[in-house]
Amino acid sequence: MNLSEYIINDIKPLKNKSKVSDLQLLFNQLTFSHIPVANEENTFLGCFFESDAHCFDGDKLISEYTYALEDFFVKDNTLWLDVLEAFAQNSANIMPVLNENNVYLGYYELNDIISLFSESPFFFEAGGILVVEKGTSDYSFSEISQIVESNDGKLLGAFVSKMKNDVTQVTLKIGNTGLNEIIQTFRRYSYNIVSGHEEDSYIESLKDRSDYLNKYLNM
Repeated sequence: MNLSEYIINDIKPLKNKSKVSDLQLLFNQLTFSHIPVANEENTFLGCFFESDAHCFDGDKLISEYTYALEDFFVKDNTLWLDVLEAFAQNSANIMPVLNENNVYLGYYELNDIISLFSESPFFFEAGGILVVEKGTSDYSFSEISQIVESNDGKLLGAFVSKMKNDVTQVTLKIGNTGLNEIIQTFRRYSYNIVSGHEEDSYIESLKDRSDYLNKYLNM
């Protein structure tokens, strides 16, 4: 997937010799969480966070506050999932893009990168969502794939959605088949079923048997 078409350069980075008031004005005009800063050669120096910028003296130069610069960016050949991770790690809605020489090329907007995720088969292909969990040292993606494919399912996507107390939760998107047989196989492999976006016949069967037993005992 080529991300270069998503690089935006309508807003140039401020120079470190600019006044802080220019930075504050830019934040007032835009909805960006951060503003990139570069030197006279357009080499990227870092980003100022909006809340920090409004605490600075507007009459001073940006260069006097370089200690507050946040040093995050991606390269123009960074994969889109890594770009999305960089957004999350830095709580930003724009991400500076640099070339191999650390020259500023432009920035990505968070909404554009998220839209790429929504266009993946994980979202638009028909299928069911299944969330399973197992001990962190016990599960494996190869085992998960084998369970799905052994039941004629097609794994459209999988990711670790939660890790807590040595238990890992994995969210799956499965196509080509219903989930019931797959769910039963996961149980045989000691996976806990957190949720399935189709009727779980195992639970329904237990419920029916419980109802029948209650009626029998009350006769």
